[in-house]
Amino acid sequence: MDSTADTPITALVPTSQRLRDAWQARKPDYAQRMQDLLRLRQALKARMEEMADAIAADFGGRSRDESRIADGMTVLNDIDHLRKHLRGWMKPRRVGVGWRFLPARAQVRPLPLGVVGVIAPWNYPVNLALIPLATAIAAGNHVYLKPSEHTPRTSAFLRDLLAEVFPDDRVAVAIGGAEVGAAFAALPFDHLIFTGSTAVGRKVMAAAAPNLTPLTLELGGKSPALVCDDYPVEKAAARIATGKWFNCGQTCIAPDYVLVPAGKRDAFIQALRREVLARYGDDFANLDDYTRIINEGQYARLQGYLEDARMRGIETVTLAGAADPQQRLLPPTLLLEPGDDAKVMQEEIFGPLLPIKSYRTLDDAIAYINQHDRPLALYPFSRDRATVENILHNTLSGGVSVNDTLFHFAIGNLPFGGVGPSGMGAYHARAGFDGMSKQLPVLWQASHTGGDLLKPPYSKAKWLIDLIVR
Repeated sequence: MDSTADTPITALVPTSQRLRDAWQARKPDYAQRMQDLLRLRQALKARMEEMADAIAADFGGRSRDESRIADGMTVLNDIDHLRKHLRGWMKPRRVGVGWRFLPARAQVRPLPLGVVGVIAPWNYPVNLALIPLATAIAAGNHVYLKPSEHTPRTSAFLRDLLAEVFPDDRVAVAIGGAEVGAAFAALPFDHLIFTGSTAVGRKVMAAAAPNLTPLTLELGGKSPALVCDDYPVEKAAARIATGKWFNCGQTCIAPDYVLVPAGKRDAFIQALRREVLARYGDDFANLDDYTRIINEGQYARLQGYLEDARMRGIETVTLAGAADPQQRLLPPTLLLEPGDDAKVMQEEIFGPLLPIKSYRTLDDAIAYINQHDRPLALYPFSRDRATVENILHNTLSGGVSVNDTLFHFAIGNLPFGGVGPSGMGAYHARAGFDGMSKQLPVLWQASHTGGDLLKPPYSKAKWLIDLIVR
């Protein structure tokens, strides 16, 4: 099959059924899962440079090192974590029954669900395809993957890679645009994982609803960085710069705006400028390390945010370089004190634009965060434990990195997921394994039990009833 050809919509149901029939005939045991994960790791490691080439071509320029870190290392790390812990996760877990039900015993058995669908986005096209896929494989499922149509070369790479590792009745790949994606989401999966925008997430949820398909939705939103008065602005600027301009801001958990004490705002801006100049140079001399905007539509959307800001009189500060529409190159740009009516504050930015808002008191900053949708990530910067605890206690987000950005995503033992408009459910490691398994409760009843006495006429068991309802 041509690895670049779209999948006919008419092929989706038969492929899904082939995956289900094969799973029903031979459910993967521990040895099979471990072998599958090892082969996937070896294949990706061997083709890492090819992967980076494909992603760079799709973006029109993307840092190869960022691809190796974000789409290579993260997947290898998760596979290593899955293989290390899989045997323990698969074991039935004994649970107590309480004295009223003795001498019965009970356990919870994690069993595979069947066929898991994965709809992956374009911004980290390998990471966000293979981590949920590997987790589903670890849980004993078969997988049907739908990569993004906006990264066609990487999608073709994934189809070839997975065909090298798995038989086509264990893992399949569907390639195509919005029509294929809509039909894919409507398949009767046993679990469906979608990563993308909140708007599309609603459509996926609606498509899955007739089948009552359980969902993990990794969405987005406006993730704030909150710099407290006690934290050094230079260090905060360095770590926020990494989180914001890695992949040119095209990251679902990138800092979407920064709240900074009013008296330190200008110093923070200058610290950001120094960071950008040190990383990329004033004329973008280190252009190979700066990723382009994925396509013309996204570039036009971001330029629209800037034009809207200028029309509203919002001050914009370009930190280095200049825009180049031909390359879809958009430099790191700050927007100072935008109001909530500005377009840049109404939608997830997903680009290198960074609003800076000053605040008077920490309570004001916390109140501002809570006036908006719960974000996918929150980044508090403070060296005072009580201050951090105050922020954590009074806000709710999908995940938190304290005094840093992004890195909570990469920790294998931490579940990754949103809350409310930023998503539902979680995956990574044990959270993903449990979410893609049926946690089957099993009660083992004893030969002789008091329950045998709980039947009419109840007068004969009055003493037992009195005992258990005390």
